[in-house]
Amino acid sequence: MNDTVKAATEESRKLTDDELRARIIKRAFGGDASQYTRFTAALREALPDDVTVVLRGSAVIGVRWEDGAPFDADGPCTSDLDITLVGGDMLKLWDENAFYIPKLHTAPLNDETAESCPSLVPLRRALSTIAGRPVNIQATASFIQYVRDVLFDQPYFTLVEGTKEPEGDDAAARLADRPTRDGVAAQQAETPPAHRANPTRGEARA
Repeated sequence: MNDTVKAATEESRKLTDDELRARIIKRAFGGDASQYTRFTAALREALPDDVTVVLRGSAVIGVRWEDGAPFDADGPCTSDLDITLVGGDMLKLWDENAFYIPKLHTAPLNDETAESCPSLVPLRRALSTIAGRPVNIQATASFIQYVRDVLFDQPYFTLVEGTKEPEGDDAAARLADRPTRDGVAAQQAETPPAHRANPTRGEARA
């Protein structure tokens, strides 16, 4: 971690949830709170209720982890939004060859890796349309989420807090059991955001 990233990380951890959310809306959604609301609503509508969705990366701390470059350093809407799905058996949706850590942490779902998790491709595309920028989706175990936050010092912001569900449910079946949800996400995406240009704790911790 270089000095720029370290300073940005430390600053973000000092912010209240409301302050961090406001910065994310300004940074990633052009200051349009309604655009942010459409984005989180699409997530809630498309995913099972026991899935927690967190945002991490430069949208949260303001700079790129790899080199400290500012968010959208390459121009308006060029930076990705990196979201992670925690819980809800989401790990079962990914192809077995699409894991960084087998059964615990997946590689990102993006335009180049659509085959790694076909069932979430419609949602990812809808989210990208709503945000007006690329969206990447990963799934991870809650333990890995904790390690990234505490041990690797990678802050996150909770976009959607999942609820507890009885164990044993199949993720793919529960996702398929919500046939109207992709339609809702697509409807959310049809409303263009007011801006195309240009929060690690969040609503609650995972």
